[in-house]
Amino acid sequence: MAFQTLNPYTEEVVATFDELTDAQIDAVIDEADRAFREWKKTPLSTRTNLLATAAQRLRDNKDHYAEILTLEMGKVIGEARAEVELTAEIFDYYAKNADRLLEPEPIPVADPRSGRAYLSREPLGVIYAIEPWNFPYYQLVRVAAPQLSAGNTVVLKHASNVPQSALAFEKLLTDSGAPKGVYTNVFVATSTTERILANPKVRGVALTGSERAGRSVAQLAAKHLKKSTLELGGADAFIVLEDADIDKAVEWAVFGRHWNAGQVCVSSKRLIVVDAVYDEFLAKYRAGVANLVAGDPMDPATTLAPLSSQTAADQLGEQVKSAIAGGATAEEVGPAVPEKGAFFQPTILTDISKDNPAFYEEFFGPVSQVYRVKDEAEAIEIANDSPFGLGGSVFTTDEARGERVAHQLDTGMVFVNHPTGVKADIPFGGVKNSGYGHELIGLGFDEFINIKVIDVVDIDAPF
Repeated sequence: MAFQTLNPYTEEVVATFDELTDAQIDAVIDEADRAFREWKKTPLSTRTNLLATAAQRLRDNKDHYAEILTLEMGKVIGEARAEVELTAEIFDYYAKNADRLLEPEPIPVADPRSGRAYLSREPLGVIYAIEPWNFPYYQLVRVAAPQLSAGNTVVLKHASNVPQSALAFEKLLTDSGAPKGVYTNVFVATSTTERILANPKVRGVALTGSERAGRSVAQLAAKHLKKSTLELGGADAFIVLEDADIDKAVEWAVFGRHWNAGQVCVSSKRLIVVDAVYDEFLAKYRAGVANLVAGDPMDPATTLAPLSSQTAADQLGEQVKSAIAGGATAEEVGPAVPEKGAFFQPTILTDISKDNPAFYEEFFGPVSQVYRVKDEAEAIEIANDSPFGLGGSVFTTDEARGERVAHQLDTGMVFVNHPTGVKADIPFGGVKNSGYGHELIGLGFDEFINIKVIDVVDIDAPF
């Protein structure tokens, strides 16, 4: 595995980085464990000050951090700046709320002889994080902010195509006051995962990645009795009911499917539209997609980025070909995208039957699946007929109806009149093949801490 910056717009290799040896990996884990012994005893105020300082550094140098994202994975510069701000907001959230979220929780006991019982939230140790390239800072802070404030230490393996983003995040924390070993980036091959999880000093693993990676990591974590969380992608349904504000739904659909060039786990991948408004919606959606501007992601006028790599674009093209072979209709939309760079022509797929493999696949890029359904009940049926269960959306002018439909969707998150969103104070997680576990708010703590029962009893012994 080559850790390198390959600009997906210019197709130039900018920098390469060496992988660690097994001995170096062991040394990193030893250092992280030694750091944990001190970090867990460090006052909470010191740990949260680290996060607050990191947030301010991000804001003070927003363009610097954003340009690294655009350089390495092609994110348009406006979205890159937004990711930097979101990352700062998550740091701030834990800086302001960790003390409240980590407070002991009284246990209301029925028998007064049981004593004074409570739950104490205490850190576990070294947490291994394996993170993807599509949100190079946001994915990291979802693990780092709660775990560092809780008193754990983190060893990170980032995706091989965003090494400078990984180093920038590590340096951000070091410059903000993180002692050596509290947060460490490692350039290691996927094959080292078992070595790392077999180390008794590593107490848990958080993965965001593919289903294949999730199965592998979950098996290794189980083998070595380590706690794991998995976020494995999705094929979010975007339901448009007959009473929806169509113009609003179209605007959000275009954005929800194409932000980050459609390379988002919670992108609105499956547009499910009730028959009564299908033709109007599709015509307006087609026009909205055609207005996207593909070009230099550093140019603020660009609204459609290249994919993260030419390999990703080629794989997406093969998926589209397979969908067509299975009977789907494919329509390329908008002006031709640039020939140079890892661009993919926005494409709308219709007439996708359940016997077409595309019906159950995740398309990671600017390819929209559009389904015509007769009514709300069929919309819910199609939405739930998926191996994934990450997020979803329901568009209707009747909020009560939207909530009622939301409760019937088999996903970890549902937004009414908005695409599945990412915020500092809203938890993230899914079900089915989208994985298990949650990140952010208090749920982000509880995945990798020891929720310890302490019971202070003052009664005479029974004998």
